[in-house]
Amino acid sequence: MAFQVSPPPGSLKRSAIDSEQRARDLRSPVSFQVRQGSFIGWIRICLLLILDLSMMYTAWQIAQVSGTDLSVSLHIEDRVISYLPTAFLTIGVFGVVGLYREGEGWRDATKVMTTLLLVHCAIAFTTLLPNPSQASLLIPFAWFTGLSMVLTVASRFAMHWMIQSVRQVGVVRHPIFIFCQPDQAKRVVPILGRRHHYTVSGWNEPQQLSDAYRASTICRLKQLGVCEVFLCAQLPARELMLIYWDLRNAGITLHICVLVSNPVAESQIWQMPELYTATFAPPAIAGIEFQIKRCFDFVASVVFLLLTFPLYLIIALLIRLDSPGPIFFRQTRIGLQNRPFKVWKFRTMVVNAAELQKELESKNENRDGVLFKMKDDPRITRVGKFLRRYSLDELPQVFNILVGEMSFVGPRPLPLRDVEKFSEHDYIRHAVLPGITGMWQVSGRSDIDNFEDVLRLDMVYIKDWSLWLDLKIILQTVRVVLQKTGAY
Repeated sequence: MAFQVSPPPGSLKRSAIDSEQRARDLRSPVSFQVRQGSFIGWIRICLLLILDLSMMYTAWQIAQVSGTDLSVSLHIEDRVISYLPTAFLTIGVFGVVGLYREGEGWRDATKVMTTLLLVHCAIAFTTLLPNPSQASLLIPFAWFTGLSMVLTVASRFAMHWMIQSVRQVGVVRHPIFIFCQPDQAKRVVPILGRRHHYTVSGWNEPQQLSDAYRASTICRLKQLGVCEVFLCAQLPARELMLIYWDLRNAGITLHICVLVSNPVAESQIWQMPELYTATFAPPAIAGIEFQIKRCFDFVASVVFLLLTFPLYLIIALLIRLDSPGPIFFRQTRIGLQNRPFKVWKFRTMVVNAAELQKELESKNENRDGVLFKMKDDPRITRVGKFLRRYSLDELPQVFNILVGEMSFVGPRPLPLRDVEKFSEHDYIRHAVLPGITGMWQVSGRSDIDNFEDVLRLDMVYIKDWSLWLDLKIILQTVRVVLQKTGAY
């Protein structure tokens, strides 16, 4: 089955996309989206938790009733070991090692038994062996451990058998959609169709995920209730990233697939030896992380301005005493979705710096000429050198963050002169909010003299973005600034 959507009228040139979808940050959905198919996953996790707790409780009761020849029981109030702490610690470790995750790992008998054994051994060594009065509990506790391993593994296999039986009749399946060429569909559709946990809702050509069709296609996928998309196509990195984020914001999992002519038996992904996949799953609720990022930017900028207001006054006074001209420097930069905006900085150059740059273009130290970098730039003032060395000239950009034009972390906004030299694929930088600091700044700053390296770092940031990544970049920025790494 395939569906067809029509492209929107008008030009689709990358730098001229003005649709409502592209007017926002790439990471910001229209509304919060619950991950498609997550309900089934949560039901499975709850059932596993109930089964694990029940099986361990059953094993505990058997161990305490059977006892030993010395009539040792696990159920004595003054003993240091009891069921609930043991069970919840085991459940917690199960979660950490991935025994509740999607896929086939949750029924890995070896992993279940090994984890149980290690956790219970750790409990025995820390609570029973150090206390001679508790050593008599080792035998029933070992009996409890063995029973837990057998019952837990057996219950998980029983649950797997029941799920497979239900799926055989077409229930509890994930609707999927495939994007591939017609000749590939003859192989891919049967491969995925044999998976009992999938229902193939249809397939279509990868063109339906291009800029012209993507919004309408994803809308149609949501109407069909599709949980996962399999993409078999060699696409440019920029296009793949746009597809990934749009599907992520819709709560749809993306699998990028490669058909293999001669599959290696040891390298099976999802037990599909003819189809290798890289999976990119959305969070449980798409959009929350980005909203938290924006709230953090707003609150942090307000607090930062209140705390550093005296520093702003001191820097303004030094600039005024050092050279004639305004305190602040406002330059047009290209921001989110190629929109120009005025970026604020403390002035670090002479007032006629723009005119002098034309005379200095031949001394540009950036190898590809996209960015203008010059280590001993004669236009920089004495105070300006100090401000640049510690990145203090960037402080006024907190005002840009306050009004939503920038973020603390993101690709640096570049002047129009630099953007005019962009290649087509370079515009992916403008799909997210620009920032004061980013991967480029913490990876060498001015020591990076090739724009392709800058773009590569920006692509890594956009692809792997998370709140934790933003926090790491902020902490690394503090270290880089204090060390004055690559600053001039």
